[in-house]
Amino acid sequence: MRSKHITSVAAATTIGEALERVNAALEASPVYFGHGTDNPWDEAVQLVLWCAGLPADSDDRVLGLPLTAAQSARAAELLQRRIQDRVPLPYLTGEAWFAGLRWRCDTRAIIPRSPIAELLRAGYQPWYQGPGPARVLDLCCGGGCIGLATAWYLPDAEVDLIDLDADALALAAVNARELGVEGRVRILQSDLFTAVQGERYDIIVTNPPYVDVTDLAAMPAEYAHEPALALGSGADGLDLTRRILAQAAGHLQPHGLLVLEVGNSWEALEEAFPQLPFTWVEFAHGGHGVCVLTAAELRESRPAAGL
Repeated sequence: MRSKHITSVAAATTIGEALERVNAALEASPVYFGHGTDNPWDEAVQLVLWCAGLPADSDDRVLGLPLTAAQSARAAELLQRRIQDRVPLPYLTGEAWFAGLRWRCDTRAIIPRSPIAELLRAGYQPWYQGPGPARVLDLCCGGGCIGLATAWYLPDAEVDLIDLDADALALAAVNARELGVEGRVRILQSDLFTAVQGERYDIIVTNPPYVDVTDLAAMPAEYAHEPALALGSGADGLDLTRRILAQAAGHLQPHGLLVLEVGNSWEALEEAFPQLPFTWVEFAHGGHGVCVLTAAELRESRPAAGL
C-alpha cells in the first residue's frame, strides 16, 4: 500500500516539487542512510535527478524544470521500494558515485563507499614514499571501485584486482570497460594472494570484509541486500585481515605501502596486534578505520606480532 507521501510524489510536476516530497517521505520513514548519502535530502536529490535523466551534479536552476507523468511515477515507484523493501538507492538506480566517478552497481558487489577514495585521489600521498607507483593491487576488490579509480587517477600504474567472488569480478570487468582502463587492469579470481605468488607491488590497498558478529547482527535492513561474503569476517571481524597481514610483506616492494580498511573493527585490530605500528589516516571528508603500514614496518614487526 502506498503512503500519502509516495502518492504525492507521483503527482509532482516539477523537479523542485518532487524533491520536497521525496525528502518528506524519506524523513518520515525508517530507512537508513549509509550507501552513498547520509541524509534524506541528498538521497532525494539523487533519486529525483536520476528519474529525470539529469546529471547528478545539477544545480538549483533545475528546480523549476517540469517532470513528465512517467518520470514522477518512476520516482514514486523507486521511493516505495526504497522505503518498503529497504533497498539501498544505488541498487535501484544501478549506479553509484565514488571518488568522483560513476560506477555500475548491482547486488553482485557491495555499494562503493570507502573513505579510501580520498587517499587514491591524492595518489596515496603523503603515505606512499616510493617512486611513481608502477604496480598496485586491490585485494578483496568486490566491484572494483578502489582499484579501478586508482588506475584512473594513476594513469601510469598497472593495477591488479583480486577477489574470491566471480560475480563481483564480472561487475568489476564491466566497470573497467566503462571507465576505459581495462588495458592497464588485470582481474583475477583468487583466495587472497594465491594467484600472484612471487609478485610484488608498490601499493597494496584492501577493503576486506571486516564486520564483527555483533555489528553484523545489528546492521540496518539495507545491508541485507548486499553480499554477505563481503561484510562479515569471523567473530571479531578480523579473520581475513589476519591472513592479509601475515602475507602482505612478501608481496610488497621494499618501498611499498599497505593500505588497509577495517572500519569499526579498528580497536579490535590494535588489541590483536599491539606490536604493529598502525598509522590511522584522518580524512578531511569523513570516514575512519583506515590504516597504513610500510613494507619495512611489516617486515620488522612480523616476528613480534606472531605473523
